This record gives sequence, structure tokens and C-alpha cells, in this order.
Amino acid sequence: MIRRLGPGPALAAAALLILVLAAIAAPLVELAMGLDAEAVDLFGRLQPPSAEHPLGTDELGRDLLLRLLYGGRVSLTVGVVAALAASSIGTAIGLAAGYLGGRADALLMRLADGVIALPLLPLLIVLAAVDLTKLGLSPEAAGSQTVLLARLVVLVALVGWPTTARLVRAATLSLRQREFVAAARALGFSPLRVAVRHVLPNAAAPILVATTLAVGNVVLFESVLSFLGLGIRPPTPSWGNMLTGAQELIWESPRLAVWPGMLIFATVVSVNLLGDALRDALDPRSRRRSAGG
Repeated sequence: MIRRLGPGPALAAAALLILVLAAIAAPLVELAMGLDAEAVDLFGRLQPPSAEHPLGTDELGRDLLLRLLYGGRVSLTVGVVAALAASSIGTAIGLAAGYLGGRADALLMRLADGVIALPLLPLLIVLAAVDLTKLGLSPEAAGSQTVLLARLVVLVALVGWPTTARLVRAATLSLRQREFVAAARALGFSPLRVAVRHVLPNAAAPILVATTLAVGNVVLFESVLSFLGLGIRPPTPSWGNMLTGAQELIWESPRLAVWPGMLIFATVVSVNLLGDALRDALDPRSRRRSAGG
């Protein structure tokens, strides 16, 4: 499938696989290097690359390579989990709107239009700044990295579903007119069973493409929010908050900003190329349009 579309998607998939495997292997790399990713060494801060520290050390003397690997675990996890959550919400809403039609369709799509009309990044910044202790959480729980991570996933999922909903609705409107759907209705199956068992599997292609493309956007959102101090907070590393720590040292040690920036760039580009390849492979009309252009 990917080979027919050229080497670009294959390289993107390989780069993404390397990033994921490297992030998963972070504890093994830490053990092999005999270092502690969280160990602070103020006498060894901002060291250049060496045999002991292949990418050098950061502003607190921590190994930069290990910080990047552990930061990848956080950034990629947020990207995948939030994209899946947003796609799940969008799929349910789009399927209901397309299959039920009428007032339900109009109401759900106006809701999607309202979310799309909101300025996304400013909205995320405002929501991320909400004090969780006002919602009943203790200060310790509100400041824990697990809660911050979950909040980030929920925020992105709540505002990221409309694109998937529109795609699923369009596919459902077409599929509900097909003969196999009419046959399922004639057999007396409930609307829920017809929608889930017969319509949804045939709408898998746009859902898969939308989810893939959403991962790159979520990684960017996480990076921006962490950069602004509203996402994942130190000492837990993410590529976004690593950029935050490097902004005051950009002239003294630019590699502290270059490496996380390059990894964010590589992840987003790879995911988008892979999403485009999946769209072309799963949609023959898209492939014909690309060939004709």
C-alpha cells in the first residue's frame, strides 16, 4: 500500500516507528548508560556532547538524550490518547447525526460548527489555566502529573472531535442509502445495531485518516501549552516544557532548543505524511485526483 505511493510515506512510517521505539526503550537506555535522567549536577550543567553524555547536558546537568527520550514518552502518549479520544467522540456524534438525520443531524452539526468557530488555541489556554482545586480536588491531586496529563487529554478531546464528526457524518449519509443497510433494516435489526454493525465498519477509512492526522495536531498543542507553562510541568519532561527551559539559554546553548524542536517537527511531519498516504490508499477517488493533478 505504501510502496505504491512512493518512498515518502515509508520513510515517515520508519521515522515514526523509531521515535516510538526510542521512547519506549528510555528506561533501558537509562540503565545501559548508568545514569539517572532526573539527577541534577550543577557542576556539570551545559556540558557539550561527550562519550558519557552523547547530546550533552541541560541547564541542571541532566543528560539531554535521556530527557528527550522520556519527554517523547509523554508527548507521544498525549498525542495518541487525545487523538483516539477525540476521534471516538467525533465518530459517535457523526454516526448519530448521519444515520438519524433530521433534527438530530441539524442539532449535532450546529454544535460542531460552534466548536469549530471557537479560537482553538486561546480556548485551550483559558481552559488549561482553570484552577482544579475549585472543582473539589486537593492541591496535591490537582498538581500531580497524572491529573495534569489527564486534563490535557480531556481538553484536547473536547475541542478536537468536530473534524472526525463531519467526516463520519458524510460517510454515513452515503452508506445509509446502500442496499446492505436497507436489507439490515428489512430484517428487523434495531437502528443502533444497523449503525454500529453495518454502517460504522464501512466508514473506517475516514476515521483512521482523521485520527492519524489528529496525532500531529495534538503533539503541537501539547508542546505549545507546555511551553506556556499550562501543560506538563517540570520535572516531568515533555518536548514542550524542554523548549520552555531552553528559551533563556538559546544563545548560550542552542542545542537545548534545537533537539526537542526537531523531534516535534519530525513527529508532526511524519504523522501528516502517513495520514496523507492512508487517505490516498484507502480512497481511490483521492488517488485518481492526485494522479490527474
